[in-house]
Amino acid sequence: MKTKIIIVFVVFTTFFSCKNEVKEEVKPIVENSKTTEVQLIQFHTEHRCVTCNNIEKLSKETIKDNEAISFVLYNVDDEKNAKVAEQFEATGTSLYLYNSKTKAIKDLTEMAFMFAKNEGEKFKIELQKEISEFK
Repeated sequence: MKTKIIIVFVVFTTFFSCKNEVKEEVKPIVENSKTTEVQLIQFHTEHRCVTCNNIEKLSKETIKDNEAISFVLYNVDDEKNAKVAEQFEATGTSLYLYNSKTKAIKDLTEMAFMFAKNEGEKFKIELQKEISEFK
């Protein structure tokens, strides 16, 4: 009996772990009217902390004079953003650089949380460095 249960468990585990799911390409929606090749995308939840708000503020300040980059903001709790959040595997506050032409994605979440709350200037310097290297 024990053997049968184990065999059934292994079969079901194998079956469900091998399912091939084709991810539908989702084009991020740009917050402002300009569409750019490189986008700085921030995901957030409905209830935002000080650090999350600072990430948005500092990101916008960093790229405000750079017309080659647009800023996009998504609420992951909003059902209409579910596909985009899934594409980036975002479940909470996170920050990404995204190239719509090459589909390249650079996760900047760790850097953002490291500097956004108390080291705003360091955040801007690091973000600008990441943007320069990403292009």
